[in-house]
Amino acid sequence: MTLRILLVMDPFIPVPPEHYGGIERVIADLADGLHRRGHRVTLWAAPGSTTLGACEPFGQVGEWTRSSNVRNVALVTGRFWRQRDRFDLVHNFGRLAYLAGILRWDLPKVQTYMRTVSPRNMRLARALGARRLHYTAVSAAIRDTGRPGGGDWSVVYNCAPVDQYKLRTDVDPAAAPLVFLGRLDRCKGAHTAIAVARRLNRPLQIAGNVSSLPHERAYFAREIQPLIDGRLITYVGPVDNLRKNELLGGAAALLLPIEWEEPFPVVLPEALLCGTPVIAFRRGGVPEGIDHGRTGFLCDTAEGMAEAVGRLGVIDRATCRAEAERRFSDETIVSDYEALYESLMRQVRR
Repeated sequence: MTLRILLVMDPFIPVPPEHYGGIERVIADLADGLHRRGHRVTLWAAPGSTTLGACEPFGQVGEWTRSSNVRNVALVTGRFWRQRDRFDLVHNFGRLAYLAGILRWDLPKVQTYMRTVSPRNMRLARALGARRLHYTAVSAAIRDTGRPGGGDWSVVYNCAPVDQYKLRTDVDPAAAPLVFLGRLDRCKGAHTAIAVARRLNRPLQIAGNVSSLPHERAYFAREIQPLIDGRLITYVGPVDNLRKNELLGGAAALLLPIEWEEPFPVVLPEALLCGTPVIAFRRGGVPEGIDHGRTGFLCDTAEGMAEAVGRLGVIDRATCRAEAERRFSDETIVSDYEALYESLMRQVRR
Protein backbone atom coordinates (compact mmCIF):
# COMPACT_ATOMS: atom_id res chain seq x y z
CA MET A 1 0.00 0.00 0.00
CA THR A 2 1.55 3.29 -1.13
CA LEU A 3 0.72 6.16 1.23
CA ARG A 4 0.96 9.93 1.17
CA ILE A 5 2.58 10.56 4.55
CA LEU A 6 3.19 13.87 6.28
CA LEU A 7 5.85 14.00 9.02
CA VAL A 8 5.88 17.04 11.32
CA MET A 9 8.60 18.17 13.73
CA ASP A 10 9.19 21.24 15.90
CA PRO A 11 11.33 23.72 13.94
CA PHE A 12 14.09 24.06 16.54
CA ILE A 13 16.86 21.97 14.92
CA PRO A 14 17.12 21.01 11.22
CA VAL A 15 16.34 17.44 10.20
CA PRO A 16 18.80 15.73 10.19
CA PRO A 17 20.96 17.59 12.72
CA GLU A 18 24.67 18.10 12.21
CA HIS A 19 25.49 17.34 15.85
CA TYR A 20 23.00 17.19 18.74
CA GLY A 21 19.43 16.16 17.97
CA GLY A 22 18.40 12.57 18.56
CA ILE A 23 14.74 13.07 17.65
CA GLU A 24 15.63 14.87 14.44
CA ARG A 25 18.05 12.09 13.49
CA VAL A 26 15.37 9.41 13.88
CA ILE A 27 12.89 11.46 11.83
CA ALA A 28 15.44 11.79 9.04
CA ASP A 29 16.01 8.02 9.00
CA LEU A 30 12.26 7.38 8.98
CA ALA A 31 11.53 9.89 6.23
CA ASP A 32 14.22 8.52 3.93
CA GLY A 33 13.34 4.90 4.72
CA LEU A 34 9.67 5.43 3.88
CA HIS A 35 10.64 7.22 0.66
CA ARG A 36 12.84 4.30 -0.41
CA ARG A 37 9.87 1.96 0.11
CA GLY A 38 7.82 3.93 -2.38
CA HIS A 39 5.72 6.12 -0.10
CA ARG A 40 5.19 9.79 -0.93
CA VAL A 41 6.73 11.52 2.08
CA THR A 42 6.49 15.20 2.97
CA LEU A 43 8.39 16.69 5.92
CA TRP A 44 7.43 19.89 7.72
CA ALA A 45 10.42 20.88 9.84
CA ALA A 46 12.98 23.60 10.52
CA PRO A 47 14.64 25.60 7.75
CA GLY A 48 17.71 23.77 6.49
CA SER A 49 16.06 20.36 6.77
CA THR A 50 16.60 17.87 3.95
CA THR A 51 15.05 14.56 2.99
CA LEU A 52 14.75 12.29 -0.05
CA GLY A 53 11.08 13.25 -0.24
CA ALA A 54 9.50 16.70 -0.19
CA CYS A 55 10.60 19.11 2.52
CA GLU A 56 8.60 22.22 3.40
CA PRO A 57 10.24 24.32 6.16
CA PHE A 58 8.48 26.47 8.73
CA GLY A 59 9.45 28.41 11.83
CA GLN A 60 12.90 29.61 12.79
CA VAL A 61 15.89 27.52 13.90
CA GLY A 62 16.74 27.92 17.58
CA GLU A 63 13.59 29.85 18.46
CA TRP A 64 11.61 28.38 21.36
CA THR A 65 9.41 30.95 23.06
CA ARG A 66 5.74 31.07 23.95
CA SER A 67 5.01 33.47 21.08
CA SER A 68 6.96 31.41 18.53
CA ASN A 69 5.16 28.23 19.61
CA VAL A 70 1.77 29.92 19.20
CA ARG A 71 2.84 31.25 15.81
CA ASN A 72 4.04 27.83 14.66
CA VAL A 73 0.84 26.12 15.76
CA ALA A 74 -1.19 28.68 13.81
CA LEU A 75 1.03 28.23 10.74
CA VAL A 76 0.76 24.44 10.80
CA THR A 77 -3.00 24.59 11.35
CA GLY A 78 -3.38 26.86 8.35
CA ARG A 79 -1.35 24.52 6.18
CA PHE A 80 -3.50 21.56 7.20
CA TRP A 81 -6.69 23.34 6.18
CA ARG A 82 -5.27 24.52 2.87
CA GLN A 83 -3.94 21.04 2.06
CA ARG A 84 -6.56 18.87 3.73
CA ASP A 85 -6.84 16.38 0.86
CA ARG A 86 -3.12 16.06 0.22
CA PHE A 87 -2.21 13.37 2.79
CA ASP A 88 -3.42 9.90 3.76
CA LEU A 89 -1.85 10.05 7.21
CA VAL A 90 -0.12 12.57 9.50
CA HIS A 91 2.69 11.56 11.85
CA ASN A 92 3.58 14.28 14.35
CA PHE A 93 6.80 14.20 16.39
CA GLY A 94 6.35 17.74 17.69
CA ARG A 95 3.85 19.38 20.00
CA LEU A 96 0.43 17.73 20.21
CA ALA A 97 -0.95 21.24 19.70
CA TYR A 98 0.05 20.96 16.02
CA LEU A 99 -2.81 18.50 15.60
CA ALA A 100 -5.38 20.60 17.47
CA GLY A 101 -7.03 21.92 14.32
CA ILE A 102 -7.49 18.47 12.78
CA LEU A 103 -8.23 16.29 15.81
CA ARG A 104 -11.83 15.73 14.70
CA TRP A 105 -10.87 14.77 11.15
CA ASP A 106 -11.15 11.12 10.07
CA LEU A 107 -7.58 11.40 8.78
CA PRO A 108 -5.38 8.90 10.68
CA LYS A 109 -2.97 10.67 12.98
CA VAL A 110 0.06 9.37 14.88
CA GLN A 111 1.55 11.33 17.78
CA THR A 112 5.00 10.14 18.85
CA TYR A 113 6.47 10.98 22.24
CA MET A 114 10.22 10.90 22.84
CA ARG A 115 9.88 12.46 26.28
CA THR A 116 7.85 12.07 29.47
CA VAL A 117 4.16 12.58 28.75
CA SER A 118 1.45 14.32 30.76
CA PRO A 119 -1.76 12.23 30.78
CA ARG A 120 -3.59 15.56 30.83
CA ASN A 121 -2.73 15.98 27.14
CA MET A 122 -4.49 12.73 26.24
CA ARG A 123 -7.56 13.71 28.24
CA LEU A 124 -7.61 17.14 26.60
CA ALA A 125 -7.35 15.65 23.11
CA ARG A 126 -10.26 13.32 23.89
CA ALA A 127 -12.31 16.25 25.23
CA LEU A 128 -11.67 18.10 21.97
CA GLY A 129 -13.19 15.20 20.03
CA ALA A 130 -10.02 13.49 18.78
CA ARG A 131 -10.67 10.80 16.18
CA ARG A 132 -8.28 8.24 14.71
CA LEU A 133 -5.43 9.46 16.89
CA HIS A 134 -2.83 6.86 17.87
CA TYR A 135 0.01 7.48 20.30
CA THR A 136 3.46 5.94 20.16
CA ALA A 137 6.32 6.20 22.64
CA VAL A 138 10.01 5.40 22.23
CA SER A 139 9.97 3.10 25.27
CA ALA A 140 7.47 1.34 27.48
CA ALA A 141 8.62 3.59 30.31
CA ILE A 142 7.50 6.67 28.39
CA ARG A 143 4.29 4.99 27.21
CA ASP A 144 3.40 4.29 30.82
CA THR A 145 3.65 8.00 31.71
CA GLY A 146 0.96 8.86 29.19
CA ARG A 147 -1.29 5.82 29.13
CA PRO A 148 -3.26 6.83 32.27
CA GLY A 149 -4.72 9.61 30.11
CA GLY A 150 -6.27 7.06 27.76
CA GLY A 151 -5.92 6.49 24.04
CA ASP A 152 -4.38 3.71 21.97
CA TRP A 153 -0.62 3.30 22.47
CA SER A 154 2.28 1.48 20.82
CA VAL A 155 6.00 1.36 21.56
CA VAL A 156 8.46 1.97 18.71
CA TYR A 157 12.05 2.39 19.81
CA ASN A 158 14.52 4.91 18.44
CA CYS A 159 16.84 3.72 15.70
CA ALA A 160 20.26 4.25 14.17
CA PRO A 161 21.26 3.77 10.51
CA VAL A 162 23.10 0.46 10.18
CA ASP A 163 25.25 1.49 7.23
CA GLN A 164 26.75 4.47 9.11
CA TYR A 165 28.15 2.45 12.03
CA LYS A 166 30.77 -0.25 11.62
CA LEU A 167 31.33 -3.24 13.88
CA ARG A 168 34.73 -3.23 15.63
CA THR A 169 35.82 -6.53 17.16
CA ASP A 170 39.51 -5.63 17.64
CA VAL A 171 38.95 -3.53 20.77
CA ASP A 172 40.68 -4.53 24.01
CA PRO A 173 38.03 -4.23 26.77
CA ALA A 174 40.75 -3.90 29.41
CA ALA A 175 42.70 -1.08 27.75
CA ALA A 176 40.52 0.83 25.26
CA PRO A 177 39.07 4.18 26.41
CA LEU A 178 35.62 4.61 27.84
CA VAL A 179 33.27 7.07 26.11
CA PHE A 180 30.61 9.49 27.28
CA LEU A 181 28.56 10.89 24.40
CA GLY A 182 25.63 13.20 24.96
CA ARG A 183 24.46 16.68 25.82
CA LEU A 184 26.60 18.01 28.67
CA ASP A 185 23.75 18.72 31.06
CA ARG A 186 23.85 17.56 34.66
CA CYS A 187 21.05 15.04 34.13
CA LYS A 188 23.18 13.18 31.58
CA GLY A 189 25.80 12.43 34.24
CA ALA A 190 29.14 13.31 32.65
CA HIS A 191 30.50 14.09 36.13
CA THR A 192 29.78 10.52 37.19
CA ALA A 193 31.46 9.13 34.07
CA ILE A 194 34.55 11.15 35.01
CA ALA A 195 34.43 9.82 38.57
CA VAL A 196 34.29 6.24 37.25
CA ALA A 197 37.23 6.82 34.89
CA ARG A 198 39.35 8.38 37.63
CA ARG A 199 38.49 5.60 40.04
CA LEU A 200 39.68 3.02 37.50
CA ASN A 201 42.48 5.16 36.03
CA ARG A 202 40.94 4.50 32.59
CA PRO A 203 40.95 7.07 29.76
CA LEU A 204 37.57 8.69 29.15
CA GLN A 205 36.65 10.55 25.97
CA ILE A 206 33.77 13.00 26.36
CA ALA A 207 31.84 14.20 23.31
CA GLY A 208 28.79 16.43 23.13
CA ASN A 209 27.59 19.99 23.12
CA VAL A 210 27.55 22.38 26.05
CA SER A 211 24.07 23.75 26.70
CA SER A 212 23.27 27.42 26.16
CA LEU A 213 21.28 27.49 29.43
CA PRO A 214 23.13 29.49 32.11
CA HIS A 215 22.82 26.89 34.87
CA GLU A 216 24.05 24.11 32.58
CA ARG A 217 26.98 26.19 31.38
CA ALA A 218 27.84 26.84 35.02
CA TYR A 219 27.68 23.09 35.67
CA PHE A 220 30.12 22.42 32.82
CA ALA A 221 32.48 25.18 33.95
CA ARG A 222 32.43 24.09 37.58
CA GLU A 223 32.27 20.28 37.48
CA ILE A 224 33.52 19.13 34.07
CA GLN A 225 36.01 21.57 32.58
CA PRO A 226 38.46 21.60 35.54
CA LEU A 227 38.83 17.81 35.29
CA ILE A 228 39.64 17.76 31.56
CA ASP A 229 43.39 17.16 31.44
CA GLY A 230 43.85 15.89 27.88
CA ARG A 231 45.38 12.69 29.25
CA LEU A 232 42.94 10.73 31.38
CA ILE A 233 39.89 12.91 30.62
CA THR A 234 39.57 14.30 27.08
CA TYR A 235 36.82 16.54 25.70
CA VAL A 236 36.45 16.41 21.91
CA GLY A 237 33.40 18.68 21.57
CA PRO A 238 30.30 18.06 19.42
CA VAL A 239 30.65 15.25 16.88
CA ASP A 240 28.94 14.29 13.63
CA ASN A 241 28.05 10.73 12.58
CA LEU A 242 31.49 10.04 11.09
CA ARG A 243 33.30 11.05 14.26
CA LYS A 244 30.75 9.22 16.41
CA ASN A 245 31.47 6.03 14.51
CA GLU A 246 35.17 6.42 15.29
CA LEU A 247 34.68 7.28 18.96
CA LEU A 248 32.12 4.60 19.73
CA GLY A 249 33.80 1.95 17.63
CA GLY A 250 37.11 2.34 19.42
CA ALA A 251 35.64 2.40 22.93
CA ALA A 252 35.58 -0.36 25.50
CA ALA A 253 32.13 0.83 26.58
CA LEU A 254 29.68 3.70 26.41
CA LEU A 255 28.82 5.07 29.85
CA LEU A 256 25.27 6.35 30.48
CA PRO A 257 25.16 7.43 34.15
CA ILE A 258 21.87 9.27 33.69
CA GLU A 259 20.20 11.16 36.53
CA TRP A 260 16.73 11.43 34.98
CA GLU A 261 14.09 9.24 33.38
CA GLU A 262 15.81 9.15 29.98
CA PRO A 263 13.22 8.10 27.35
CA PHE A 264 15.51 6.14 25.00
CA PRO A 265 18.78 7.76 23.86
CA VAL A 266 19.74 7.35 20.21
CA VAL A 267 23.37 6.90 21.25
CA LEU A 268 22.43 3.51 22.73
CA PRO A 269 21.72 1.78 19.38
CA GLU A 270 24.57 3.76 17.79
CA ALA A 271 27.03 2.27 20.27
CA LEU A 272 25.64 -1.26 19.97
CA LEU A 273 25.90 -1.12 16.17
CA CYS A 274 29.64 -0.49 16.64
CA GLY A 275 29.77 -3.56 18.87
CA THR A 276 30.35 -1.35 21.90
CA PRO A 277 28.66 -2.46 25.13
CA VAL A 278 26.59 0.07 27.09
CA ILE A 279 26.89 0.48 30.86
CA ALA A 280 23.97 2.52 32.16
CA PHE A 281 22.09 3.52 35.25
CA ARG A 282 18.76 1.76 35.59
CA ARG A 283 16.40 4.66 34.82
CA GLY A 284 13.71 5.57 32.29
CA GLY A 285 13.58 3.52 29.10
CA VAL A 286 17.32 2.77 29.01
CA PRO A 287 17.03 -0.70 30.61
CA GLU A 288 14.77 -1.74 27.72
CA GLY A 289 17.69 -1.36 25.32
CA ILE A 290 20.28 -3.37 27.23
CA ASP A 291 20.37 -7.14 27.68
CA HIS A 292 22.15 -7.20 31.06
CA GLY A 293 25.33 -9.26 30.88
CA ARG A 294 24.97 -9.77 27.13
CA THR A 295 25.03 -6.33 25.43
CA GLY A 296 26.02 -4.29 28.47
CA PHE A 297 25.31 -3.83 32.14
CA LEU A 298 22.72 -2.04 34.26
CA CYS A 299 23.69 -0.54 37.59
CA ASP A 300 22.58 2.10 40.08
CA THR A 301 25.74 3.75 41.41
CA ALA A 302 29.16 4.95 40.28
CA GLU A 303 30.66 2.05 42.23
CA GLY A 304 28.43 -0.39 40.36
CA MET A 305 29.41 1.19 37.03
CA ALA A 306 33.10 0.88 37.86
CA GLU A 307 32.60 -2.78 38.76
CA ALA A 308 30.78 -3.38 35.46
CA VAL A 309 33.71 -1.94 33.49
CA GLY A 310 35.82 -4.73 34.97
CA ARG A 311 33.41 -7.32 33.52
CA LEU A 312 33.49 -6.09 29.91
CA GLY A 313 35.53 -9.11 28.84
CA VAL A 314 32.43 -11.32 28.99
CA ILE A 315 30.61 -9.25 26.34
CA ASP A 316 30.76 -10.40 22.72
CA ARG A 317 30.85 -7.31 20.52
CA ALA A 318 29.37 -9.16 17.53
CA THR A 319 26.34 -9.98 19.70
CA CYS A 320 25.92 -6.26 20.48
CA ARG A 321 25.85 -5.50 16.76
CA ALA A 322 23.44 -8.33 15.97
CA GLU A 323 20.99 -7.25 18.66
CA ALA A 324 21.12 -3.62 17.50
CA GLU A 325 20.41 -4.70 13.93
CA ARG A 326 17.53 -6.89 15.05
CA ARG A 327 15.85 -4.42 17.41
CA PHE A 328 16.98 -0.88 16.63
CA SER A 329 18.10 -0.61 13.00
CA ASP A 330 16.59 2.05 10.77
CA GLU A 331 15.00 -0.70 8.66
CA THR A 332 13.41 -2.30 11.72
CA ILE A 333 11.91 0.95 12.97
CA VAL A 334 10.69 1.95 9.47
CA SER A 335 8.97 -1.44 9.26
CA ASP A 336 7.38 -0.95 12.68
CA TYR A 337 5.95 2.44 11.76
CA GLU A 338 4.90 1.24 8.30
CA ALA A 339 2.97 -1.65 9.86
CA LEU A 340 1.25 0.80 12.21
CA TYR A 341 0.31 3.11 9.34
CA GLU A 342 -1.18 0.23 7.36
CA SER A 343 -3.16 -0.92 10.40
CA LEU A 344 -4.59 2.57 10.87
CA MET A 345 -5.47 2.84 7.17
CA ARG A 346 -7.33 -0.50 7.29
CA GLN A 347 -9.44 0.88 10.13
CA VAL A 348 -10.40 3.87 7.95
CA ARG A 349 -11.59 1.58 5.16
CA ARG A 350 -13.87 -0.50 7.40
